[in-house]
Amino acid sequence: MAAIVAGVCPMGNTEDLCDAHEVAALLGLSHSGSVFGYLRRYDDLPRPVIDLGHRRIALWSRPEVEAWVRRHPRRRTA
Repeated sequence: MAAIVAGVCPMGNTEDLCDAHEVAALLGLSHSGSVFGYLRRYDDLPRPVIDLGHRRIALWSRPEVEAWVRRHPRRRTA
């Protein structure tokens, strides 16, 4: 089983990674599952940098998600 790792240096800071629950909070969403709806709706929302597949862990770059939220303040629901 191979993980998809894009844009992450193996020596990167793991503290910059966040899961769907944290991405949901950054986006102002109440459910982590809503993040995947946002991925379908917004082509420019950062994709997970680590994605182990359906119903498995997905991790995003927190700085990338935070930058997206700053660029799209009206899309944030909270």
